[in-house]
Amino acid sequence: MLSLLILPVISAFIGWFTNLIAIKMLFHPRNPVKILGFTVQGIFPKRQVQFAEKLGQLVAYELIHFEDIEKKISSPENIAKALPLVDRHVEHFIQVKLKEEIPLLSMFIGSDSIQNIKKGIVHEVEILFPTLIQQMTGHLKQELDIQKLVTEKVKQFSSDKLESILNAIMKKEFRFVEILGAVLGFLIGLLQAGISYFSNNHSAGI
Repeated sequence: MLSLLILPVISAFIGWFTNLIAIKMLFHPRNPVKILGFTVQGIFPKRQVQFAEKLGQLVAYELIHFEDIEKKISSPENIAKALPLVDRHVEHFIQVKLKEEIPLLSMFIGSDSIQNIKKGIVHEVEILFPTLIQQMTGHLKQELDIQKLVTEKVKQFSSDKLESILNAIMKKEFRFVEILGAVLGFLIGLLQAGISYFSNNHSAGI
């Protein structure tokens, strides 16, 4: 009877342990190892290049769109947030730098004129912003290959860093898989114990 009670516990341990080993084998061994004539290597170290290429494609074609970035930056709300800085910079330029370069200017331009000039410049900058941003994002799109950049970065990750990143993202999921293995193992062991118990009783009855 004791052996039947121990069976679910042993099965739970086996289920947990096999799932733990399976998770570890996602990352280990880092380098190819020969075991009984078979070459064994962790899935992610072995497929790191392919993983990097697929991730680069995903980021470039599904996650990052220069058009969306352009729309967000050139939205009236974001331009309005930038205008106070432009306003202060233009005023400092007119009040300080321009007068330093052209001292006689202060004799002919009063404060009201300076304010009008400043408003005019800021207004022109506000009109220019969307076109400027569009041109900048256009050049950036041509010069910056997101897919290649992401692919090369991930390829250069060390195995330790890659494992650390994936563990940080999927720690709970990995833990769940381990627990699930233990639960399923326990249930299978319980089923086996039940079958053995009824089989023994049936044999004894006969």
